[in-house]
Amino acid sequence: MARTKHLSRKLKLIKATKSAVAAPFWAILRKFGKRRVYRWRLNPQMRRHWRRNKLKI
Repeated sequence: MARTKHLSRKLKLIKATKSAVAAPFWAILRKFGKRRVYRWRLNPQMRRHWRRNKLKI
């Protein structure tokens, strides 16, 4: 990726980074109890990896 980026592209990347955050721990406890569960169980569609999933920006 280019070192210098347009402001609009930077803002979209920042927004995508914020949306890729997992669900909060209290919500997981409320949903699944005390069982061991991955944090992404409540928010699986937002899980993203820089190499696997490409943002169409």
